[in-house]
Amino acid sequence: MKVKEVRALGDQDAETKLAELKKQLAKERGLVASGTRPENPGKIKDMRKTIARILTVSHEKALKQKTKKMIARGG
Repeated sequence: MKVKEVRALGDQDAETKLAELKKQLAKERGLVASGTRPENPGKIKDMRKTIARILTVSHEKALKQKTKKMIARGG
C-alpha cells in the first residue's frame, strides 16, 4: 500500500487496516518461528512497512490538528 492510498483512507478505515495488518504479521511471524517456510518471504517486510506508513500518516494528521488548535487559540 502506497502513501497516497494510506492518506486517502479515512481514520476508521486506517485503524481497521492497521489492526488487520498487525494480526496478519503476527500470524506470519508465528509461521516462521515454528519453522515453516513462508510462501512469500518479502511479505513480512511489506506488512511492516505498510504498518509504519499508516502510523506515520496518522501521526502527521494528529500534529496537523494540534497545530490548527494552537493557531486558533492565538498561540
